[in-house]
Amino acid sequence: MEAVTSIVPDFSTLQFDNNSHTNSLEIDGYKDRVDELFRKADMLEQRVNEVEQFYLTVNSNSKKTTSKGNNTSSVVKDNSNSKERQQVPSLRRQQQEASKREAAGSKRMQELMRQFGTILRQITQHKWAWPFMQPVDVKGLGLHDYFEVIDKPMDFSTIKNQMETKDGTGYKNVREICADVRLVFKNAMKYNDERSDVHVMAKTLLAKFEEKWLQLLPRVTEEEKRRETEEAEAQLDMQLAQEAIHAKIARELCNELYEIDTHLDELRDMVVQKCSKMSTEEKRKLGAALTRLSPEDLTKALEIVAQNNPCFQATAEEVDLDIDAQTESTLWRLKFFVKDALEVQGKNAASAGGNNNISKATTNNNNISNNKRKKEICEAIAKTAKKRSKKTSN
Repeated sequence: MEAVTSIVPDFSTLQFDNNSHTNSLEIDGYKDRVDELFRKADMLEQRVNEVEQFYLTVNSNSKKTTSKGNNTSSVVKDNSNSKERQQVPSLRRQQQEASKREAAGSKRMQELMRQFGTILRQITQHKWAWPFMQPVDVKGLGLHDYFEVIDKPMDFSTIKNQMETKDGTGYKNVREICADVRLVFKNAMKYNDERSDVHVMAKTLLAKFEEKWLQLLPRVTEEEKRRETEEAEAQLDMQLAQEAIHAKIARELCNELYEIDTHLDELRDMVVQKCSKMSTEEKRKLGAALTRLSPEDLTKALEIVAQNNPCFQATAEEVDLDIDAQTESTLWRLKFFVKDALEVQGKNAASAGGNNNISKATTNNNNISNNKRKKEICEAIAKTAKKRSKKTSN
């Protein structure tokens, strides 16, 4: 997205035809209008940065997505055709649909957890389940090294409480419950000797649990794949909706920036019309100032000339720049640009004066390049001036 590129006058240097109080008020009015346009441009720049940051994030996330496993990649690929839809659903609609999918998914998971609860009751009602129903009484049984051996104690009463919790801290899915059930028996097998009754009881119940779990596992896997697919689809649809919103914002920003650029052009033309015509001496000084520009700034100055003169070749190896042939608008734009450019060059030269680390070879090369380009412009200006003097004498 292009920024505002109009040349804005330095009002302190303007020379109006009459130095009346009216002209002074006009200058203040121009300043106020330019300041207002630049305040608006600053706000637009912030919005442009937000849009650019969004697309940088989207590109970064898309790269991460493609670098994941084949399952996720295939899901996104299968749904890539949705980009071809003529109308992208609104962001609010996407959020509503996401909420509905989440609610439906939670309902299906609750059903799976209910079925898992049936398995859990069958295990806890077994005659050997009693040692695992409550937390281990470490102090009462004198098991001083229990917490040194067991990192995370677990029992069926704790699992039941977690399953019944409704405040969001409970189990999120069946596999979490399954892991804790296994932990109950593995803790018992780890702490107790293989020949002990508790170890044998835990090993037997774990085998029964795994057998019943295998019957439920296909439905759990199916639900997990379904959730993964739905999440990938929802993510893609949400991204499309956000991209549509940011694309609309980008178009609006382009229009607003173009409008600001147009207003600045109009202001520039109005100011130039109010300015007095540049004298021969001022034109001579302007031509001399052009020869003091850096090659980069000189190229920009020539581009200003080319804007009002399509036939002028700013990038040609040899240029024929006739200062007297330029319009007042071009002359004043050149004057504003040259003044600012030379001020910047002066500041840069002053700051670079104390730096002794620049190599002489680099400095010499730059000087040669600058002198060459300056010489070309000097010769071009002198050439056109000579032609004009001959015409005058004849």
